[in-house]
Amino acid sequence: MDQGSGAGPHRARGRLGAPSCGARAPGAPWARFSAWLECVCVVTFDLELGQALELVYPSDFQLTDKEKSSICYLSFPDSHSGCLGDTQFCFRIRQCGGQRRPWHTDDRRCDSGAPVSLQREPAHYFGYVYFRQVKDSSVKRGYFQKSLVLVSRLPFVRLFQALLSLVAPEYFDKLAPCLEAVCNEIDQWPAPVPGQTLNLPVMGVVLQVYIPSSADKPESGPPKQCSHKNLLPAPVVLTSVHELDLFRCFRPVLAHVQLLWELMLLGEPLLVLAPSPAVSSEMVLALTSCLQPLKFCCDYRPYFTVHDSEFKEFTTRTQAPPSVVLGVTNPFFIKTLQHWPHVLRIGEPKMPGDLPKQIKLKKPSRLKTLDTKPGLYTAHTTYLHRDKALLRRLLRGLQKKRPSDVQTALLRQHLLELTQGFIIPLEHYMASLMPLPKSITPWKTPPQIHPFRQDDFLRSLERSGPQLTCLLKGDWLGLYRRFFKSPHFDGWYRQRHKEMAQKLEALHLEAICEANLEIWMQDKSEVEVVDLVLKLRERLVRAQGHQLPVKEATLKRARLYIETVVGSLPKDLQVVLCPP
Repeated sequence: MDQGSGAGPHRARGRLGAPSCGARAPGAPWARFSAWLECVCVVTFDLELGQALELVYPSDFQLTDKEKSSICYLSFPDSHSGCLGDTQFCFRIRQCGGQRRPWHTDDRRCDSGAPVSLQREPAHYFGYVYFRQVKDSSVKRGYFQKSLVLVSRLPFVRLFQALLSLVAPEYFDKLAPCLEAVCNEIDQWPAPVPGQTLNLPVMGVVLQVYIPSSADKPESGPPKQCSHKNLLPAPVVLTSVHELDLFRCFRPVLAHVQLLWELMLLGEPLLVLAPSPAVSSEMVLALTSCLQPLKFCCDYRPYFTVHDSEFKEFTTRTQAPPSVVLGVTNPFFIKTLQHWPHVLRIGEPKMPGDLPKQIKLKKPSRLKTLDTKPGLYTAHTTYLHRDKALLRRLLRGLQKKRPSDVQTALLRQHLLELTQGFIIPLEHYMASLMPLPKSITPWKTPPQIHPFRQDDFLRSLERSGPQLTCLLKGDWLGLYRRFFKSPHFDGWYRQRHKEMAQKLEALHLEAICEANLEIWMQDKSEVEVVDLVLKLRERLVRAQGHQLPVKEATLKRARLYIETVVGSLPKDLQVVLCPP
């Protein structure tokens, strides 16, 4: 745990093979494993080397030196966190050196049906950590210190924490053979296809999970458990693969949830200083989940240290603070990031029961370098009036000893309604920019999507604004104007524009398939006919790759069209277009 020793991380050979090098081929035996995890790492503390990467499994998975270094440092609590026993937390690192593992068809299929906030990360890795530090007289330092880390692109924090709870204690006792057996079991799991309930066997236990789908309707309460009468052993049912206990995470800041929601919505830089990596990572993940179903488009680091490769980038004073939510445990960051506009300092977590003392709003000027008391240090003035009824309902729930999952459901529903109330007017306006179906004709280029004009949208709020669905009063216009400058607006607009463009392309394909092909071909040259074949094939490939929302009947008709058109061409052209 002694990260301040100055010793850098090193790669130590483990029992499961050689240092990691070389990417897995698309047909490799670990294809199913790769649908869930990139690799499994074990990090230990070496008295001479410092944090050392003991093994990477599968051993042929490629990590750059920078990634190895980041994994080593972020897998151990720093010296300011007195973590004895077992603790779990997570981190998120930037992938270095470009995409190295080829994406399988299943990956794309899973992503296309998943909510945008749960799609796999294209440029970052999540590290889910189970760290153990216990006294051990057989070790020179007097302590056994080791971390088991699951590296994945999927933000399934609840699932991977549950998996680590089963695997890590057993691994720390039995070491490599146990880990190899677990990885082989994961390699038999079905792909995480959205909308399906899956039974995932591991170490004699079956984890039953539901993979969320973009077609799901937001629920206000915990999902219903699936029937498992015929399963032996009876499965451990996870109510969610990704949702944290929001009420527990936000207990010290319930009075300021709405202010924090605004900071997240506007992409404001926020430093979270917590007493441990577990509290830090849970708070950051809870904050970034506030905007669901809107995708969180800013950078965020659930746990971050001074050794991180992006440390200089995030702490520079030569430009405005980046749009990032940074979770840390080292008070040094208070001094380094004094120029940041928002700092959330959390104290030691209290035992469940009564509501802990709510942290106070404080001006940033009151930040002290080392002795900073818990508080939310910000000069931000909220655009919307606070919903006092929510806090009263949660306090009433505490008095009545209401279960935490019910309290979480209340809090999540409130945030969902807040986000939906804000987004629905944007969705309505965006839908009005779509060309009318009657303007789409088979043999002409589809019309363009109309441009998004901010002033037109703001004028539309008078008749279709958030006041129709949200009871909160306030400066909604001001909030939208600030939102337009945030990464979240850019991310939302790009995603919606992409979906609309795909819909236009699908409608155009349908129009072609419903047209009379023979009449069109009567006066067309061979060049024009070949051009049609190539364009139809390109769209067919995209549609089959789940990149276009096209019905199966349309796909069949498109294939038939291609056969008909190719059959009408001279033999030499047929050979070129359809080689044997």
